[in-house]
Amino acid sequence: MNAITTAGRQLVKADFFTGPFYLSIGGKLVEAKDPFGVINPATGKVFAEAPAASAEQLDEAIAAAKIAFKDWSGLGYEKRQVYLDRYADALQENRDDLVRLLTLEQGKPLQTMAAPEVDQAISYIRQIAARRLPVEIVEETATHTVELHHVPLGVVGGITPWNFPVLLALWKVAPALITGNTFVLKPTPFTPLTALRFGEIAQRVFPAGVFSVVSGLDDLGPQMTNHPDIAKISFTGSTETGRHVLRAAAGTVKRVTLELGGNDAAIVLPDADYKAIIPQLFWGAFGHQGQWCVGIKRLYVHRSFHSEFVKAFVDYARTVKVGDGLNPEVGVGPVQNKMQFAKLKTFLDDIKANGQTIVLGGEIDESQSGYFFPITIVDSPPENSRIVQEEQFGPILPILVYDDIDDVVNRANASIYGLGGSVWGRDTKAAVAVANRIEAGMVWVNEIHTQGVDVPFGGVKQSGLGTEHGTEGRQLFTNPKTILIHK
Repeated sequence: MNAITTAGRQLVKADFFTGPFYLSIGGKLVEAKDPFGVINPATGKVFAEAPAASAEQLDEAIAAAKIAFKDWSGLGYEKRQVYLDRYADALQENRDDLVRLLTLEQGKPLQTMAAPEVDQAISYIRQIAARRLPVEIVEETATHTVELHHVPLGVVGGITPWNFPVLLALWKVAPALITGNTFVLKPTPFTPLTALRFGEIAQRVFPAGVFSVVSGLDDLGPQMTNHPDIAKISFTGSTETGRHVLRAAAGTVKRVTLELGGNDAAIVLPDADYKAIIPQLFWGAFGHQGQWCVGIKRLYVHRSFHSEFVKAFVDYARTVKVGDGLNPEVGVGPVQNKMQFAKLKTFLDDIKANGQTIVLGGEIDESQSGYFFPITIVDSPPENSRIVQEEQFGPILPILVYDDIDDVVNRANASIYGLGGSVWGRDTKAAVAVANRIEAGMVWVNEIHTQGVDVPFGGVKQSGLGTEHGTEGRQLFTNPKTILIHK
């Protein structure tokens, strides 16, 4: 590896594509005046630079999308499908570079997390490309017909987070494009590179202006949410930022979809074969370094086997290696960024200050240069403790004990969040009955994190607004238009 210098900052050059990276605006690759460094969380060092778009460049991208909208929306589903399938082909050709780049900027293990994310995103594009929102006949009589059409909105703005920078972006882009909208994507400054790369690839496939990617710092998001020519904002991120997006969108009455934070509870019922499900529960919590919105954040275990469960869970956790995601032996990579790493430390400080029982982990090796946080398990903290009430979004898990089903359901629902949850037990009917009582947008029974292109996903309470996936999610990229016809 060779050291190079860019804009006065020392970078570490990798043995594959790490730039230069460009904005994609109106079918062209565009430079920006001021680049910013992107850190590899496994080293804590800058390894590449991303362009910081100006307000004028964002305006150019939106203007190009607005111009492109007329022809793109007029193509019809079949012709738009051809473009999306070609795009999936082009991404597939660059798949290996995208996978490695994703691990470098995000930290997730290459084989077990980065590769599946890229593969699922490519598959998602193909599946969405084949979906349609047909005209619905609401009424049909001898003298009268009522048709319901689903017409595209115009320019859609997407703002995406750092935990799944490929999948969560293309979850927005593909349904927006197939329904006839144009799209401007703003990735987080923590993980902009894969988005910039697949934006570059898109310029070779789509007509100019149909899909642009504009990276930048925190000031770029508010410019998008306030922009009068963006018809909808699709945002994934924290609940606090989601509130700002919602307020800003109100000024121009934008359509908004918000997929926000969660504090998902997993309930292991008294009849569960708990030893058999420990791997699923572990990876449901600690997979992806615990950095997923629908990760298990609270694990409720029945008192009858609580002690045995904790021991077996800890034994399994000890077999999992934390380290650089490029190492094939690693199961849990680094926390993605310094800010989140510092936040997790405050959780750990609170746990220790309040004398709560740490049965695994809890000690950070400060000699490491990357953002490596140990797998940490806390046994039976109080229900009102910070680690139970707040979303940790990292590799710390509280295991809580319960005696009564009504009580554990009430505790699971006692949260401002309602994104996901799971229920585990041998008696499927009984488990489904508990799942029906959980206040969340998606609840799994005896499985975790299975999703699909036709499976609606969205949160309740302060976990979000609107839906992604399914017919319901695709319809949110359109306006309902009713045509009433007198025969």
